[in-house]
Amino acid sequence: MKQSRKHWGILLALLTVCVLLFMLIANIIQTDHGRVRISTEAFSLNDGIITYKLYRPETATADSPAPAVLLLHGYQNDKDTCDAYAIELARRGAVVMAIDEYGHGSTTLGMRNRGSVNHKLSVNYGTEGVQVKEISGTGRYKLMMNFSNLDFFNQVYSQDEQGNALLDTSMGGAAAYGLLSSFDFVDATRMGVSGHSMGTWASWSVAAAWSGAVDGQGQDISPKCVVLQCGELFYDAAFDEKDIRFNNVLLLQAKYDEFNYFRDYQNTVSDALLISPLRQEFLGTDAGQWNTTYGDFADGSARRVELLITNHRLTTHDAHGMRAAMEWFDSAIDLPTTLDAADHVYGMKENLGLLAMLTAIVAMIPLLELLLTTPFFDKVSFTLPERPYRVLNGRKWWKGAWITVLIAGLTYPFMTQLGHALLPLPENIFRMTIGNGFLGWYGLLIIIMLLTTIIPYRRSKKRDNPMDYVDLGLSRPERAGKLDWALCGKGALLAAAMVGYLYLITISCTALFGLDLRYIWPFFRGFSSARFGQFLVYLPVFALFFVLNNSKIFAQMRTAATEKSGVKGFLSNWWRNAFCMVGGVLLLMLLEYIPFFAEIGPGADLLFSPTFGGPFMSLMIVFVPQVLVFSLICTYTYRRTKSVYVGAFTAAMMACWIVTGGSAMF
Repeated sequence: MKQSRKHWGILLALLTVCVLLFMLIANIIQTDHGRVRISTEAFSLNDGIITYKLYRPETATADSPAPAVLLLHGYQNDKDTCDAYAIELARRGAVVMAIDEYGHGSTTLGMRNRGSVNHKLSVNYGTEGVQVKEISGTGRYKLMMNFSNLDFFNQVYSQDEQGNALLDTSMGGAAAYGLLSSFDFVDATRMGVSGHSMGTWASWSVAAAWSGAVDGQGQDISPKCVVLQCGELFYDAAFDEKDIRFNNVLLLQAKYDEFNYFRDYQNTVSDALLISPLRQEFLGTDAGQWNTTYGDFADGSARRVELLITNHRLTTHDAHGMRAAMEWFDSAIDLPTTLDAADHVYGMKENLGLLAMLTAIVAMIPLLELLLTTPFFDKVSFTLPERPYRVLNGRKWWKGAWITVLIAGLTYPFMTQLGHALLPLPENIFRMTIGNGFLGWYGLLIIIMLLTTIIPYRRSKKRDNPMDYVDLGLSRPERAGKLDWALCGKGALLAAAMVGYLYLITISCTALFGLDLRYIWPFFRGFSSARFGQFLVYLPVFALFFVLNNSKIFAQMRTAATEKSGVKGFLSNWWRNAFCMVGGVLLLMLLEYIPFFAEIGPGADLLFSPTFGGPFMSLMIVFVPQVLVFSLICTYTYRRTKSVYVGAFTAAMMACWIVTGGSAMF
């Protein structure tokens, strides 16, 4: 026992050191080997704070001010999602500010500060015969229906008859631009702005707010370029009467963008898109081509649409897009660099972050093993009684598996969207917009799982071998007739210790290196007090879902592989569990992207309408890997302890943390 404990302790220590080493190297890359100083700071705005990350090259001084770029992230992301652009711009001599926009990251102001009106409009803003459609429902639904409305648009778009108005569609970006321009080490006459997705609407708004602005010396400090990473275009007639000018606009167009407004509401992105009236007006020509610059940087008329063979979420880290953006910034604000536009290091930083995150997750296993050797936790692990009649054969298991997969897949697009926008939840309590989407989906699945567990359980009482709570994975053999609350409690404590270790690693990496555990998108980051409160609000639903889900998949659908030892036995058991846990969303992902890649259009738009496309469909490429990791953890812990609690609570805490740690708060 002591020898085993020693080995697990050494492994835990080694894995922890590896995490810190990976993060140390990642920090060396993001700081360009110490040549860029990175700090996380904040400023006050409207009785709240906007947090930002500032990248300052050592060459940027008051005596030699540098060009600067403001970066604005997309929906459900945060300032660190902009790190690829920030790293590449800073190593080319630009000062970079990346902010947490309203409702995201560590900023305390909610998304409601963007404002909303009680109507939405037809597509192609600025065309004649404006059609207004009244909308009703939750506040978050109105807000999201107004994403395409901007505060500098004509009043028909930006105000309604009830007196509502859009407040700040720059999401705090306009104020951030002003702060960035005021630094004495910034050349305010050479500034640009870039955003992704939701951040592109904010970028338009920042550029409009600062159009024609001059400093105290009468110098023009308006943005000299705008780089849109998947952005929506508007006719000039949509703008109000103010003299608004957008200088040197680059649009990075993802060919497989899941959001229809970023492909001009067409099913596909094709050459025909460039000769639409909207694109012709944008490019200033009726014969536009991809990847071709029109206009002149000198007078601000330069326009270009760069076609990227990627999807919406991956645009932020696409090498082709990065190269085009670096060339554009260099042409517009004269980056002080000799680096080639294709010389990138951000990918190494991202890969190191992924290695650190996966290593930290793996390190939870030796911690679990160490805790299971203590007297307090040793009875959490036990041996299942031999019950061959509870082991499912191939045909029965596949039947249950496919039912599980189809229910999950068919309900996902509808229930997530319902929860996201229309589920009538108290919005001062349930403030996480994406969390509410999962709340809607999990809620329905909880009802289904309760019914499909309780009914067979009661029916079994009439048979020779009735089910008990051991068969449900909820009790030890000596307490088979009732829920084992002691086992449940200790399982929850074990899970809390494992996730607590992950949290400690996360905040340590943030304190030491200015990095959290992520890969391209936010995964694990430190909590503010408000976000920890939201974690506690959503956790009970997540926990109940994962307990019932694990009971169904691991205990009630046990196979002979469950008891097979060794790596081969683990893998044989794991792929079955993974299929049940992620199969529904994976099937839906194939339905979404196969027709899209076949140049027909995204599956959700074609099958259900664009209403059920967008956020949760694009989220699947992030969600599927998460659930695969959860399935590995749950498989290991169930085989090790023979109950569902440790794995279910660990997965629930991790999933709830991802949702509440930095994503959108209403």
